[in-house]
Amino acid sequence: MIRNFRIGFVAAALVCSPVFMQSVSAQDKAPAAKAGAIPAEQRRAFEGVIREYLLKNPAIIREAMQVLQAQEDAEKQAAAAQALKQYRPELLQNADSPVGGNPKGDITVVEFFDYNCGYCKRVAPTVSAVLNNDPNVRIVYKEFAILGPQSLVAARAALAAKRQGKYHEFHDAMMSAEQADGDSVTATARALGLDYEKLVKDMEDPKITEQLERNYRLATALGINGTPAFVIGDRLVPGAVDETTMMEIIAAERAKLKTAPKAN
Repeated sequence: MIRNFRIGFVAAALVCSPVFMQSVSAQDKAPAAKAGAIPAEQRRAFEGVIREYLLKNPAIIREAMQVLQAQEDAEKQAAAAQALKQYRPELLQNADSPVGGNPKGDITVVEFFDYNCGYCKRVAPTVSAVLNNDPNVRIVYKEFAILGPQSLVAARAALAAKRQGKYHEFHDAMMSAEQADGDSVTATARALGLDYEKLVKDMEDPKITEQLERNYRLATALGINGTPAFVIGDRLVPGAVDETTMMEIIAAERAKLKTAPKAN
């Protein structure tokens, strides 16, 4: 990225430099010269001018990089918005995905998480607080087990627990566990009074495998490559945001709903 910036910066500086303008004038007087060709001597002069300018004004590189980063962030948000629109049915209406909060809430929060992700565990109380403080929020859980085989075991077990009506209790226990693995899965299943044999059998059900694969494909399509990641209304929000930030985003998305034109 830095190399590309330097090339672009040099090109822009050359166009504006007196030396370049003199070169253009000379080329106009010599139509036989190859278009765009810059003699080695002039090129060295250009490079010297640019080098001297950057040494005297190094802060401009940082400023330009900040502008470039802002542009890239805006482009990513635009691409994410388009992807969110395209995959909205899969995000919000997949009947196999566990749902919490108010099933009829006006704002939906979709969370991609891994049970062995430290940041996911850290943000879990925040998610719970938001659901408790805002009774009109719906949450959709997307198991995104990317941190190894034990995470996959825990994700399978949670989805299997859903079939016994204990998804949320199992989910909370896995988020509270120091390590989500086979041992903690077994201990949690027994503590919740689940039919353990059924749980183990359901964990290997191809339908659960397909559900997890769909979550992976969806995350990839949305550009999500880490956990936690949230989709709140029309916004993709990566990382473990705090409660205040999450509530502010929810409020902003809710305000957009109120001002959006109603479909006929």
